[in-house]
Amino acid sequence: MSLAATADLVAEARAAGRGLAAFNVITLEHAEAIVQAAEAAALPVVLQVSENAVKFHGGRAATILAGATAAARGARVPVSVHLDHIESPELLEAGAEAGVSSMMLDASKRPYAENVRVTVRAADWAHERGIWLEAELGEVGGKDGAHAPGVRTDPGDAAAYVAATGVDALAVAVGNSHAMTERTAALDHALIARLRETVPVPLVLHGSSGVPDEELRRAVRNGMVKINIGTALNVAYTGSLRESLAADPSVVDPRRYLSPARDAMAAVAGRLLAVLAS
Repeated sequence: MSLAATADLVAEARAAGRGLAAFNVITLEHAEAIVQAAEAAALPVVLQVSENAVKFHGGRAATILAGATAAARGARVPVSVHLDHIESPELLEAGAEAGVSSMMLDASKRPYAENVRVTVRAADWAHERGIWLEAELGEVGGKDGAHAPGVRTDPGDAAAYVAATGVDALAVAVGNSHAMTERTAALDHALIARLRETVPVPLVLHGSSGVPDEELRRAVRNGMVKINIGTALNVAYTGSLRESLAADPSVVDPRRYLSPARDAMAAVAGRLLAVLAS
């Protein structure tokens, strides 16, 4: 199947009233597991590569993007590739060269006026190239202290920000937090509903790994569309690796422990795809 466009997948999910899962890709095994799960569920999915993941690969965006793109192109369901939490202008250019259809510019750590100025420039640049651009107005909890826990996005501020910047989607803070390993987050569903009524573009939930299933279902019903998930896969991946290596400390062939780790991520991704589709 040809590479899907994130804009199309988001529009289809929004119209159907279901969530679109966007899973973070760090290694090739992540991409393979996500595609495996999406094919089994017969659902579309987004493969996300963050700026931190690119740094993990020595700053060579082309390498990990080539792997993600190849996995997406070989899928039997629609799969798009997205660059997430991008702060570097050079990485925006690298994404365009790699053919990604969407990016998330993260200027949330900047003062508001500077955030708007940088995001407007990025949105104009992206739209000239047919790239869908997501952005973030406020702060989402966690993320190494860069985002303050407990922050909530104001609907009026969000609408004004979207109008000023021209972005295609907005990541909002509604009780979610990055890098949670326990699923204990309680979302502000009344706020999500107000944001849906006030903000004209699709809403994006970052830090969804810490959100329980029913909270995710309610979030989608109340207006969330793109649901970003990363840590949940890493918990499954790392847990499986530990089990495999503990069971056989003499193993040296990485296929012996990476294969079950990949399957563990696929199982988690498949469950979450079903939750968001319901």
